[in-house]
Amino acid sequence: MDTYLLGLDAGNTVIKAVIFDLNGREIATAAEEGHSRMPFPGQVERGLEELWANARQVIRACLAKAKIRPENIAAIGCAGHGNGLYALDRDGAPLLGIQSLDTRATGLVDEWRAQGIGARVQPIARQHPWPSQTPTLLAWLKRYRPDMFARIGTVFFSKDFIVNRLTGSRVSEVSDMSGAGLLDLATRRYDAALMDAYGLGDCMDLLPTLIESADIAGHVSADVARETGLAAGTPVVGGLFDVVASALGSGVTRTGSASIIAGTWSVNQVIVDRPDLDKPVFMASTFDRTRYLAMDNSATSAANLEWLVREFFEGDHEADVSPFDACCALAGLIDVAPDDPLYHPYLYGAQQDGHARAGFYGMAGWHTKGHLVRALLEGVAFGHRQHIDTLRDAGATFNEAVLSGGGSRSLLWPQIFADVLGIPVSVARSRETGALGAAIAAGTGVGLFPDFGQGAMAMVQSDRHYTPDAALAGHYARRYALYQDMSEAMAPLWRRLGATAAQATVAGVAA
Repeated sequence: MDTYLLGLDAGNTVIKAVIFDLNGREIATAAEEGHSRMPFPGQVERGLEELWANARQVIRACLAKAKIRPENIAAIGCAGHGNGLYALDRDGAPLLGIQSLDTRATGLVDEWRAQGIGARVQPIARQHPWPSQTPTLLAWLKRYRPDMFARIGTVFFSKDFIVNRLTGSRVSEVSDMSGAGLLDLATRRYDAALMDAYGLGDCMDLLPTLIESADIAGHVSADVARETGLAAGTPVVGGLFDVVASALGSGVTRTGSASIIAGTWSVNQVIVDRPDLDKPVFMASTFDRTRYLAMDNSATSAANLEWLVREFFEGDHEADVSPFDACCALAGLIDVAPDDPLYHPYLYGAQQDGHARAGFYGMAGWHTKGHLVRALLEGVAFGHRQHIDTLRDAGATFNEAVLSGGGSRSLLWPQIFADVLGIPVSVARSRETGALGAAIAAGTGVGLFPDFGQGAMAMVQSDRHYTPDAALAGHYARRYALYQDMSEAMAPLWRRLGATAAQATVAGVAA
């Protein structure tokens, strides 16, 4: 009997279902785009009922396309964007979905920074508080939305909500919880002192049962089987923080190997054997049962191209060419020059500065759409380089990386990454690395693979390789220095702009 694995990937914008065979071949894929709500400046939310409806839809569609017996699916794994805040009420009903693009808690983070809260949090969680982080958002709700806070029964993450709907289990797993700064990373357990540092000492009961990523969380219920076409009783594993899933699904499994994800977020991560590097980095999470991922990330990556396409390029291309490909084709026509425009990719703030905003700089009358697209592609790569520099400064060593996420689908953008970063860059065969990583975790959980490494060896293949153009090294070094200097110069102006938005948010909450 043929055996398959189902991987789900619940991102900030799209949820996908992909059925794989045990060689990693995609048998069928389905995707559904969700809708975000922005009730006040800086707030980004989604409806949980829509998320679950979309999940049911993609599962049904994927099974229909695959034309396989649902009983042949050995297990299900789910990946999902980390942080934000997804909550059930005290009766287990969907309550609230805050996405990881949300910056409402920027002012609270500024306050905590002045109070030295990070010095209490970092030694335990191995990260400082930041605006879209789950405990920060929970603390914001506790202060500014006490009515909503009082209704919360369970706090977890996007993929945990899907697992809950599939199985009825209220669980989360160590990669998401550690990535959100909710675990003592060394012990991989909840910690009362950590929660107290966030001002959430009375919220331990809101945290769900904690399991490892490949542990069985539950089984598909009979009601869900009728709604989706899945077989009742199919095992569902705890799943993975999507950046961990993408690393695994792109074949990054060895200690010291690096994964770069150009998705909604700029994710830059290296597998390490211990939870601490020589200096702090933005985030750390578990990888498998014994190792960790050191990360430096921000919401500054391919979401910028999605915005540019949505606002300025939809319908402005040939019918049989995607707008993303059309954009990259325009950028590919540009001969690089010293006076090319620069772009800051801060549509959703910078890593430690929620006030930061995006912008084009140095535009002149002879610049074209192609120049602006190329500036954006380069600006995103510069943002990734900032994170890579931080990881290296903290002691992480690597000489090449695997690129995944939407940005890896372009034939031009990976070359820009290689040129800007100055290292060889590879792209995995599968375009759905998050779903594939979740499927590998599912296969590991039911014993089809002994561990993540063996699962990746069986299911992951490399596709394309890019080497840096030595002739452009000086060009990009100069532009990167300008990019950094402009960020520093703009910081006080961004803060002045942000003060107005913050006043509007607080006024709206009070109303």
